[in-house]
Amino acid sequence: MTDQPNVQLKYLWDQVCFSNDIKSFELLFHQLNRNLINFCHTIIHHEHAAEEIVSDVFVACWNKRAELQHVTNPKAYLFMAVKNRALNHVKQYSHLQLQTSLTDEVILVDASNPNSELEKKEFFMKMDGIIARLPTQTLLVFRLIKEDGMKYQEVADLLDISPRTVQTHMRRAIQKLREWLQAYNKRDYFATKNKLFTLLFLFLASWGIRG
Repeated sequence: MTDQPNVQLKYLWDQVCFSNDIKSFELLFHQLNRNLINFCHTIIHHEHAAEEIVSDVFVACWNKRAELQHVTNPKAYLFMAVKNRALNHVKQYSHLQLQTSLTDEVILVDASNPNSELEKKEFFMKMDGIIARLPTQTLLVFRLIKEDGMKYQEVADLLDISPRTVQTHMRRAIQKLREWLQAYNKRDYFATKNKLFTLLFLFLASWGIRG
């Protein structure tokens, strides 16, 4: 089966590198910018610095686009470029204490019940907090696979670890979320057959996490 998103990215990349197409560059930027920032933020724990690093990577790619015609997987190349700059940033500013923040909030809307909407906000904020507190390498693996849609081998290549290690990190992340979900489920937030309860568990089940 053809990996359509990667095919599209490769087409945009080739348009940039071979045809100097600024529109394709803008599309490439908008498709990957947020994911790259989230990835970078996981390494350096500073939103503004992550945005600057990703911006610098895109500028560098545009400036040397003619030299990048050989790149066959632009997504992997960009993630690797961001990773390298992020690690350099950490080395340069390791003496600074950087603040961490929660990941962007995900909300399922149930307008018919304002109380349930508040419950959902609390649920996902707490879940984001659990994810954000995963060990750095585990968090990187989890986000690259679940948020960026990378394959295990792609993550292994990017982080310079084995696919088995990637699998181990994913298993640990999912186990941590499963344990939290089981503890959360014991609290009296949702009725047993509540529509909201069902939606939340279907959402987490899609990640392979069951209470």
